Amino acid sequence: MRLKTVIRTTPLVAALKDGRVVPEGVTLEFEEVEPITRGMRIMCRELAFDVCEMAATTYVVARAHGKPFTALPVFLTRGLHHGKIWARAPGDPKRLEGRRVGVNRGYTVTTGVWARGILAREYGVDLDRVTWVRSDDEHVAEFVPPPNVEDLPAGTALTDLPAVVGDVGSDALVPLIADADAAAERALLERGLWPVNHTLVVRDELLARNPGLAQALVDALERAKALYLASGALEPLHARVQALTGWRDPLPYGVEPNRAVLEELLDHLVAQRIVHRRPSVEELFAAVEPAAAGR
Repeated sequence: MRLKTVIRTTPLVAALKDGRVVPEGVTLEFEEVEPITRGMRIMCRELAFDVCEMAATTYVVARAHGKPFTALPVFLTRGLHHGKIWARAPGDPKRLEGRRVGVNRGYTVTTGVWARGILAREYGVDLDRVTWVRSDDEHVAEFVPPPNVEDLPAGTALTDLPAVVGDVGSDALVPLIADADAAAERALLERGLWPVNHTLVVRDELLARNPGLAQALVDALERAKALYLASGALEPLHARVQALTGWRDPLPYGVEPNRAVLEELLDHLVAQRIVHRRPSVEELFAAVEPAAAGR
């Protein structure tokens, strides 16, 4: 079986992409799409690939609109997002209420969802009292944003607004949460908040025709990850999480090791009016678990 595949090249999947790890019975024909978000958009709008890396929120929205692909319980990127809320000076997050706040790219971008969720859960911000100003449209073209979302006016920059959520590079902005790194570490240690950002989706038609495909892909990704962890050359964020938590595997795959964080993400999607029906975790992921699932 030959599958047209789009996955961003990172140390986590390097062994899969350079051929050291091969899924049983499968040839992955990799296509490089830069940036990876463009590949996600193409997948959502054209179903152009067999296997594709996909932002977690984009995937849930795509499923809500009937897109015929299903995620595997693997998480290719994760992040600590307390430092993804930007302003000209640190301050009380409650001050965002009643103001216009920028959103890097679309309202459904996963980093923005996590950042808004942190504002609401940990700092009591009423998200409905904020006007969210997005700089781009959404990957899922059918998505209709809630009424407190508007588009960035032409000729205006996100940095013109009093605050921005998301991945924003600007010397004019600093994290709104003054102790963002320490706050993220507390959330990780106290309630296991290690947010997932990207997963991997496979076209439903292929999964239906090939019952062993999902397991073969998950097992291969687990083997590739094991080689990365054994290399001793972890990316700084992964090494930081490993050191803080003591987890042998700081990047667990599988539903059960990630259930709490997945349930929290779904709660945020409902609260932020991104989905109207809260799906169960089970209905979102192929019913497979990696052999080494756990920490």
